[in-house]
Amino acid sequence: MIKRYRDRTNRENIQLGVLTAFSAGMVNVISVIIFFAFTSNITGHFAILAEEISKGNWYQVLVVFGWISLFFLGNFTANLIVINFNKTNAYLAHSLPIVLEIICLLTVGTYTQFYYRETLLETELMVSLMLFAMGLQNGLTATISNAAVKTTHLTGLTTDLGILTSMFTQKEYRDRPELRDKMRLLLSIMVSYVVGGVSAGLIYLTINYNVFYIVCLFLFIVIGYDFYRIEMADYLAKKQPFYRKTLKNQAA
Repeated sequence: MIKRYRDRTNRENIQLGVLTAFSAGMVNVISVIIFFAFTSNITGHFAILAEEISKGNWYQVLVVFGWISLFFLGNFTANLIVINFNKTNAYLAHSLPIVLEIICLLTVGTYTQFYYRETLLETELMVSLMLFAMGLQNGLTATISNAAVKTTHLTGLTTDLGILTSMFTQKEYRDRPELRDKMRLLLSIMVSYVVGGVSAGLIYLTINYNVFYIVCLFLFIVIGYDFYRIEMADYLAKKQPFYRKTLKNQAA
């Protein structure tokens, strides 16, 4: 799911998109419920930045600019890790940004559960960590899927869906398998993001701040699933000579 960098199948992109969009939807809804701020995208933050500049609220300008910079830094860091370590260890290169994301979310969840006093400074710092984490995820998924998968925001996805839907009004486009694959991918990401957000809201009503650990669990599934596949592939590769010898003896 995350190991392959080139020649990815649509199925691999859907698997990547569904799991990471689910976690992004959860993170965004959690941040709105607890911190009253969106953290899976920064479109609104640019609008707030412009508003605060016009009002001359320079402290808020610095805070919002810092949030935008951290989302940028997350994307930068994820791509930097991939392009520098992909040739030596593709799995490590692609899993490390997710590990960093998990560390950020665990930090926010633990602090919020045991130490959070709802001060403005605490809220700003927690939002900062979550924006960096979402930048990591967005940068990783976009990099390893060659920009086919972006799961932390749905603005561009909704635009693409609108364009594809209009194209599908003509049979020549409906018959193109690559367009049908793209439609399945986009719909999968959109539905998964919404389901993740709804799930986060419902889970929060039950276990409160522990919802952060549920998000981390899904991210562990992403990296754990690929690790399992790699280990199984290596195991079967080592066993292949034995299997071929056994079959040959049985045939004789």
